[in-house]
Amino acid sequence: MTTAYIANLLNEKVDTFNQKGFVQDDPISIPHRFSKQEDIEIMAFWASMLAWGQRKTIINKCNELVERMDGSPHEFIMNHSSNDLKSIIGFKHRTFNEIDALHFIAFFRSHYSNHNSLENAFMTENLASETTTEASINHFYDYFFGLEHSPNRTRKHIACPAKKSACKRINMFLRWMVRKDNRGVDFGIWNHIKPSQLICPLDVHVDRVARKLGLLKRTQSDWKAATELTEALRRLDPNDPVKYDFALFGLGLDGFA
Repeated sequence: MTTAYIANLLNEKVDTFNQKGFVQDDPISIPHRFSKQEDIEIMAFWASMLAWGQRKTIINKCNELVERMDGSPHEFIMNHSSNDLKSIIGFKHRTFNEIDALHFIAFFRSHYSNHNSLENAFMTENLASETTTEASINHFYDYFFGLEHSPNRTRKHIACPAKKSACKRINMFLRWMVRKDNRGVDFGIWNHIKPSQLICPLDVHVDRVARKLGLLKRTQSDWKAATELTEALRRLDPNDPVKYDFALFGLGLDGFA
């Protein structure tokens, strides 16, 4: 396949899938329920971290979580009593359980007590000069587990490049928060991390299509593979390479590979 053919195919599919109709059946529908920035950030993060398995199940579990927080995640997190936390007991999605959920709540309460946006949790001293979000995600991982008595079991739910993970879910979350295109899918509410720094989320659909198109050669689906794919996508659009996540994912759903 020629570069021109691949570029035309992916640009066409970006237009097909990067539109509001995509939202309804995707976990990104969860933060789209909200207008308050803190609620959007909290539930976008939570929805992305729970995004494994069938999309319908993920959405249902996220909606259950919102209900357990009385429909107002930020308000619940900042003002709950110890007794209020009983509503979280029994929450479970695959291997994610109430212990993990309670740590998420403790982290959010600590963070929003000192910052107005979750973007601050990803900001490093050299962020402006970094070419990717690798350092930002590693920084976030350490920060997220910096609370006293952070449960070790929760670490398996938060990936980081330092552990060689492809970091699919956290890269997806960052895409949601950072990309700006007024298409009604990604929020684009963060201003310090640039779209050009994002790394493409590498899920099974994206991985399979990228290999068929020759955009990914590495045999392991790890951080190096995610960065290799993103470098290939930067050659198509250096300012917004991760917009092609829509195309690769959509082609995978359509059975392209």
